[in-house]
Amino acid sequence: MIRTGRIIPAARKESIMLAAEVIRKGGLVAFPTETVYGLGCNALNPEAVARVFEAKQRPSFDPLIVHIADEAALDGLAHTISLNDRLLMERFWPGPLTLLLPKRAQVPDLVTAGLPTIAVRMPSHPVAQGLIREAAVPVAAPSANPFGYVSPTCAQHVADGLGERVDLILDGGPCQLGVESSIASMVGSRPELLRPGSITLEEISKVVGPVVRAPKNLTMVAPGRLARHYATHTPLTILTEQEAQPIMPLAERAGLLAMTEPRHSGHRYCSIEVLSPSGDLREAAQHLFAALRRLDAQGFDRLYAEPCDERGLGMAIMDRLRRCAEPLT
Repeated sequence: MIRTGRIIPAARKESIMLAAEVIRKGGLVAFPTETVYGLGCNALNPEAVARVFEAKQRPSFDPLIVHIADEAALDGLAHTISLNDRLLMERFWPGPLTLLLPKRAQVPDLVTAGLPTIAVRMPSHPVAQGLIREAAVPVAAPSANPFGYVSPTCAQHVADGLGERVDLILDGGPCQLGVESSIASMVGSRPELLRPGSITLEEISKVVGPVVRAPKNLTMVAPGRLARHYATHTPLTILTEQEAQPIMPLAERAGLLAMTEPRHSGHRYCSIEVLSPSGDLREAAQHLFAALRRLDAQGFDRLYAEPCDERGLGMAIMDRLRRCAEPLT
């Protein structure tokens, strides 16, 4: 029997073989990708998919992303693929880009929240690739954390959040990119960016022409679209660009998420997490979720976050911070 929540090193071939067996038998495996850790199951097994929703306490209206190891797997998932989709696959797969495609009938409705489209990506992480190939099934995998909380970027984050609810955790070290995949749709009348990520709007536009960013209030057509998501337990406030130091209640214990070294002394903060001393957005994105988790664990009254320029990868960083800061309704 496999011990629940067991963490094993992903570098060993026998670990990948064991994890693939768990997937094939309907179990849940947490595994690293280049973006964040995913909670994987056989995408074509409705009972296994239901276990993912149960483990994460994820609402059934929020669709999952299906991970594949090669384009041949698309034959069993999508019934048509546009020229623009082909161009994006050629340019960005394997990598952190998810595409919304018209789904085939054999894909369980729970995977797609009953929608006629399926979200698919081909991860570049060697552990993810090895697991999918060995399992020989498409792997549905949202982030491996309780629904709505900050995404996991290392194996311990998964164990802390899901523990007994996951059968096996493949430890592949920290994730390289640190924010979830970009999600693009070519299904409508014009290309849309549904969720910003490491593949930027500008990069996608260079391949398929003008791309619009989907409005915030768009109905749930892809993962990560809820107003409040990727959120800390501690309330978070995003500072304005003009605010070097917010006006805080004297008794408030607060932490700061700083993009670079703070411009002020920071003496009012109990703890400061600097995402990138040099101001590099890729480094900032890589450290974002781990830094938020460290601040959240300290029991402060409030967290404050500095904004960044929203061009390029900054769009993804600010998207995650805004969803974290959105008040509960």
